[in-house]
Amino acid sequence: MKKPSLTVSLIPVILLVIIIFTCVRIFGDEVTAGPSQFTLLLVTVIAFIIARLAYKLTWSGAEDAMISHLKSTYPSILILISIGALTGSWMSSGIIPSMIYYGLKIIHPAIFLPLAFVISGTISLVTGSSWSTVGTFGVALLGAGQIIGLPIPWLAGAIISGAYFGDKMSPLSDTTNLAASFCGVPLFTHIRYMLINTVPVFVICLIIYSIAGFRIPTENTIDIQAQLNALQNTFNISGWLLLIPLITIVLVVKKVSPFMTLFISAIAGAVAAVLFQPQICDKIASGPLAAAISMISTHVEIETGDALLNNLTSTNGMAGMLNTVWLILCVIAFAGVMSASGMIHVITENLLKLMRNTLSTIASTLGTCIFFNMTLGDQYMAIILPGSMFKDSYKKQGFAPEVLSRTIEESATVTSVLIPWNTCAVAQSTVLNVATMTYLPYCFFNLITPVFSLLAAAVGYKIRKITN
Repeated sequence: MKKPSLTVSLIPVILLVIIIFTCVRIFGDEVTAGPSQFTLLLVTVIAFIIARLAYKLTWSGAEDAMISHLKSTYPSILILISIGALTGSWMSSGIIPSMIYYGLKIIHPAIFLPLAFVISGTISLVTGSSWSTVGTFGVALLGAGQIIGLPIPWLAGAIISGAYFGDKMSPLSDTTNLAASFCGVPLFTHIRYMLINTVPVFVICLIIYSIAGFRIPTENTIDIQAQLNALQNTFNISGWLLLIPLITIVLVVKKVSPFMTLFISAIAGAVAAVLFQPQICDKIASGPLAAAISMISTHVEIETGDALLNNLTSTNGMAGMLNTVWLILCVIAFAGVMSASGMIHVITENLLKLMRNTLSTIASTLGTCIFFNMTLGDQYMAIILPGSMFKDSYKKQGFAPEVLSRTIEESATVTSVLIPWNTCAVAQSTVLNVATMTYLPYCFFNLITPVFSLLAAAVGYKIRKITN
């Protein structure tokens, strides 16, 4: 097949960005409920027609590439479905309400925002999973913060920032291990080298969230005691319920697969609902088994007597993830055509030509990873491809391999959640019920990290060279 030109290769990417942002302006928070999926399929068809007419790409060739992408993305789909199940059962069982209740009792409103950043960062560091952190403790922190009266965008930004700090730095994280392995760097060498840039960014974010926490007015906006009473009157609040999140953390640390960990935790939540919240189960369905299955799989509303709490405790179970799965399938279709046609490779080859010095090399790598997050819609591909492509180029320029692995993490890992159609962004926005473009300006860790990486390259700060 004839090699595409750079101009032709950029057409689908430019069209995708323009149409997606137009849809965001038109549909707002509902953009991932159909408009984004339509846009991705539309651009997929346009890209295929171009590749077919100009470069003789066959549909079977495009399908083969799609299936290849699906293989790498399928585990993420299972994780998403299990997060939906977990959120439903943990809410109905009183696990998340108990976490909210005790959190409101202990945490002062003024320090809630920076503490949300630190807590989600700590949990993600221990578990190695931003998705699990946001889907469990993140949901509880968001609910508690709303009750205090903190703005949802600030809360979601702090939670996601913390979660991706932990995901980036944890030795248990799949992204951390991928970046290290594909760049040929020992895991802990990679982590220690990332600390050079990550610690300053973490401190900057902590200062920002601390200042915001003290400046954003929260007192007297909501009667917190009334919310606490409503929680107690609706659920049987118990410290024993918090054992299930602890067991979940243990399973993650023991390296049980994410899907198994989350789904087992969801079932444990359903069992806890039957034992601790029989009054809730009676309202959900007739019989404990029907109630348990309903809270895991479908939409459930719990009447608390308070409008805000009613909204917080409303869940959609596994069914709530169907829009997300639909979007991922459309992303895979687009990525498949772009890969099979060779358009992706042409764009990256041209980026390689820009690598002439330290700054241009780091900038090109950052840009490539972000580009892959946008076009392939998957952070794993945005880590694996640059790691494989740029390894030799970095070596020829005399850079230590950890420079590449760190740069990939400081772009591919942290920016994935900022691109509305990327699987990471779709997952987090669905779990928190906050649109990507709503939380994006407040994800300071994710926004500052690649900028700091670029600045470090510009001044040559701690850029390691190969030593003989």
